[in-house]
Amino acid sequence: MHFDQRTQRALREFGLSTEEIQELSESVGDATAAAADALEAFFDGRDSIYSDMELAHSAENHPEHGLEYVDLYTHADDLRGYIKFDGWGAYVEGGRRLSDDVVELTLGPTVHDRVRFATDREKL
Repeated sequence: MHFDQRTQRALREFGLSTEEIQELSESVGDATAAAADALEAFFDGRDSIYSDMELAHSAENHPEHGLEYVDLYTHADDLRGYIKFDGWGAYVEGGRRLSDDVVELTLGPTVHDRVRFATDREKL
């Protein structure tokens, strides 16, 4: 179950049954899986992508990245994974689709920031 013991107790005190809490927990997991699928679909088939990431070796405000792959997995409300660019990559610690042309990923070590990715620079 997604909810910790304290949250489950509070939900029961609010009047939810164990079955309702389980159903709610499953819906959270389903929503997280759908978000991961939408993010992977955004990157699928793209050879390059643009971002608002600050890079020491780039003079561009919105650098272009050669994209190798995005691999995401979920557990309850946790969305994690890895994004691999040309020659480097970063852990993904969360994300959401902002529009058809823009997503935001929370990237872990080496970046430690929320980064928006777009299909072209003008979208950023």
